[in-house]
Formats: sequence, structure tokens, C-alpha cells
Amino acid sequence: MTTKRQRRVAEQIHQILSELIQFEADDPRLSGVTVMDVLIDRELMVATVYVNSLGGEESQQEVMSGLSKATGFLRYELGQRIQLQNTPELRFKWDESLETAARIDALIASLHKDQTEEKAEDIDDPD
Repeated sequence: MTTKRQRRVAEQIHQILSELIQFEADDPRLSGVTVMDVLIDRELMVATVYVNSLGGEESQQEVMSGLSKATGFLRYELGQRIQLQNTPELRFKWDESLETAARIDALIASLHKDQTEEKAEDIDDPD
């Protein structure tokens, strides 16, 4: 269960990291990266940052490598912009929710397609 303070700090980290990655990171591997969500532990010492990219899963390795290299810069800049006693450690994870949603949409679409085809067959072939 997250506290109000955890949610507030996570929102601040989300906003700051989004701006840093979009406008201040010089690494071309980070272009098109979106911070999807941030979760922070109770002690506010570790922030898990879920990211995705416009390049999709094909760019996952490249993006994660770029973020790994930029972690020091991002943490330093975060510490300059957020009012916390300690700057949380940043752990980046690939957010798979977009791919999962796409798979679910495709499954639902295929079900609708199958039902439409069955209805068309029933109309064409009355017993």
C-alpha cells in the first residue's frame, strides 16, 4: 500500500525524469523514450522507473543501455530539482503494458472477426 507521500514523490520524479530524458539527455538512444510510471519504496530510497519507447520492443536493449549509462546524470539532476534528504537510487525497467494491451486488442479483434464470419455463414447456409 502506497502512502500519499510516496505517490506525491513518485509523481515529482516522473515529471522531472520525463523532462530530463526528453530535453536534456544527449544520448540519441534515449530519443522517443517515455516514462510510463514510477514506483518508490516506503523509505523513498529506491525509485523503480518504468519506461517504453516509440521504437517498441526492437529498441528495448538500446534504450535500457542508454538509460544505464545516463543513470548518474539523471540521478544528479533529480537531486538538484527535488527536495528530499536523499536522492533515490534509480532502477529502470521496461514497461510491457503497451505490448500486452496490443496483444489483448488483437485477440478481441480476432474474436469479433470469427463471430462475424460465423454469422455470415449462418445467413448463407440456413438449414
